Amino acid sequence: MAEEFVTIEINDQPVQARKGAMLIEVADNNGISIPRFCYHKKLSIAANCRMCLVEMEKSWKPVPACATPVNAGMKFWTRSDKAKNAQKGIMEFLLINHPLDCPICDQGGECELQDVSVGYGSNKSQYAEIKRVVQDKDIGPLIETEMTRCIQCTRCVRFGDEIAGMREMGGVGRGDRLEIGTYIEKSLKSELSGNVIDLCPVGALTAKPSRYKARAWEMVAHDAIAPHDSVGSHLQVHTFRKEVVRAVPRENDAINECWISDRDRFSYQGIASADRITKPMLKRDGNWYEVSWQQALDATAEILRAADPARTGALASATSTVEELYLFQRLMRGLNIRNIDHRVRQTDFSDQSAAPLCPSLGMPIAQLEQQNAVFLIGSNVRQEQPLLNHRIRKAALKGAAVMALNPRAFDFNYDVAQQAVAPADMLQALQAIANDPDNEVMATLKNAEHATVLLGNVAVQHPDFAALRGLAYTIAEQTGATFGYLAESANSVGAWVAGVVPHRLSAGRELKQTGVPVGEFLSENTRTFVLLNTELADFANPQQAMKALSAAENVIVIAPFADDTTRKYATVLLPGSTFAETSGTFINAAGQWQSFKGATMPPGEARPTWKVLRVLGNTAGVPEFDWVATEEIVAELHLELDGVEVCNNRYAGTVGRDAKSCVSTTDGAFQRIGDVEMYRVDSLVRRAKALQAMIPPAAVQLNPQDAANMGVAAGDTLKVSQGAVTITLPVQLDAGIPAGCAGLQSGIEVSNVLGTAFGTLQIAKAG
Repeated sequence: MAEEFVTIEINDQPVQARKGAMLIEVADNNGISIPRFCYHKKLSIAANCRMCLVEMEKSWKPVPACATPVNAGMKFWTRSDKAKNAQKGIMEFLLINHPLDCPICDQGGECELQDVSVGYGSNKSQYAEIKRVVQDKDIGPLIETEMTRCIQCTRCVRFGDEIAGMREMGGVGRGDRLEIGTYIEKSLKSELSGNVIDLCPVGALTAKPSRYKARAWEMVAHDAIAPHDSVGSHLQVHTFRKEVVRAVPRENDAINECWISDRDRFSYQGIASADRITKPMLKRDGNWYEVSWQQALDATAEILRAADPARTGALASATSTVEELYLFQRLMRGLNIRNIDHRVRQTDFSDQSAAPLCPSLGMPIAQLEQQNAVFLIGSNVRQEQPLLNHRIRKAALKGAAVMALNPRAFDFNYDVAQQAVAPADMLQALQAIANDPDNEVMATLKNAEHATVLLGNVAVQHPDFAALRGLAYTIAEQTGATFGYLAESANSVGAWVAGVVPHRLSAGRELKQTGVPVGEFLSENTRTFVLLNTELADFANPQQAMKALSAAENVIVIAPFADDTTRKYATVLLPGSTFAETSGTFINAAGQWQSFKGATMPPGEARPTWKVLRVLGNTAGVPEFDWVATEEIVAELHLELDGVEVCNNRYAGTVGRDAKSCVSTTDGAFQRIGDVEMYRVDSLVRRAKALQAMIPPAAVQLNPQDAANMGVAAGDTLKVSQGAVTITLPVQLDAGIPAGCAGLQSGIEVSNVLGTAFGTLQIAKAG
């Protein structure tokens, strides 16, 4: 139904407004300033700060603009004497207990209370009593509290309820004893909790990692794109004296609205890690030596020219920019190296020739919240892509049916009809759905006006990925639903488009002489490896990766970081850049190309990674390797893509209705469920100390019945073996783990010595 518009007057000027819209929204749309503290356009109306009081015709008292719906003929005055006196009176009340912390407050210079008090406050106070003091609480490593500054606007409380889906903060007490807090002293756990920092109109909630680092007016803002998941959230990276000191959201309603995940907000801490490579290095006789760039490039070029292409493997992280990935594959193929891949967490490549050009979402990101039915297959979307989860949550709150098939019961913050089955049973469970048109999932998708079937990261990492994909695509086709992928990394789409796969060139062009996927060349037979932004913790099978890398004659690492493990197997270290130190482009899950500039320079002698690759190509004698700007590289890729439909998820593989599971099972062993911990997904976030402090202690999770059968209780120590490696871990009981399975996440330090994420574990009591 079409919206009805009416004419009202604000300050004696006629204004067109949507009938029923709140006055403050109408005023904002027309550039009319009304002070406020509790109002926020993405949150519900609270009307508790009263700062937005205005005069309304025929009303003897001022009315709150945030809670006054407009109708035809209404008249308002925002700057009349009645309105100004009301606003000044409220301002005086709000300042009664507020401390004079402005000189030391991190919010100083960008504080809403400061700004409004300049316009509506007085230079003297009538209040002569003792100001209220509130004891601060420790609510975790991300957010610093100074609750004496709090004005009880309740934005943080409403955010938890309405956006994060977790009521972590609330009000305790009443009247002048009201305190905002976490009820009991505990850390905020939400993956979006950092947004309360931006919402807080005063300095009560500030970022703990950047506390006292710089004043607002001293920092320089640089537009950037989040480098972790495939949402491509818009950021502003703030630098002080050429150091990145914080990241904040940049509003884009089509992508991240005005929110960012905690991973995107705090991962910048990793930029200054002690693991940074600041000079080129070569290993000789087991010892590392710093060398000049020319020496390092000459040595690297010589290694690559002398390497046997059939016994050389090139691996790149999908957190790299499009430009880096494109140059990487052009460099390798220019040297006749065809074993190129970025899918280091994938183990099933059997249908790669039938895969689409790239794993896209299949729709604009904002369209997710318009879905009436969503079927998630192998997805812990809340941890993997927090802001895509936020969109699905909005759909669920509007009545959408959300269904999921997972190897364990993941924690969603909305109602989900979730089926949790063992990894070895996922294929059979999906076959049962696809083969039964009357199945509840099929019926729900078919009857929905807008429906989507989405494959998540866990499905892609599953040993039966090809069959799961075929069935998921069939379900979407049979029900008329959209089919899409919840792509893993910031540039998973870009890695496919740029041609960092062994069987296709950039733009999906046919390759006559193909290479083999990472699952085949990650072996002790490969003599030379080239790793772009890739570490041991990135692999589906770290045990296998360590054996292969350690056995190789040469391992060339082009990356910003190198930890002790990397230095054990590497022979060449070429220092590169993080997302904040280079220009580049990411392609998000919806296929949007988003370019950005560097915010600062790489440390020491490190250089932007794309420049390292470009000069290495020149040194190695690769022809037509003469780009001078990232814009030229992207322009060339766009030319290759001319006429190509990038985000088309058509699948040409077999359906897999009768396929058998490839998941290995052994009597007496547990099936491992090794989904990736959200704060261990890539090399940058693994080095962000505040985010690492958010990770719960490592444990192996068992179904309570399995634990009872073993005679173990929560907290007992168990021996966990995979392959030839045994570690000891405490046990946690989790009813969401299917019987016969064990949850042990990938990417965490203790699991980096283990094998495949969906292999088998031998578990026994320790001692």
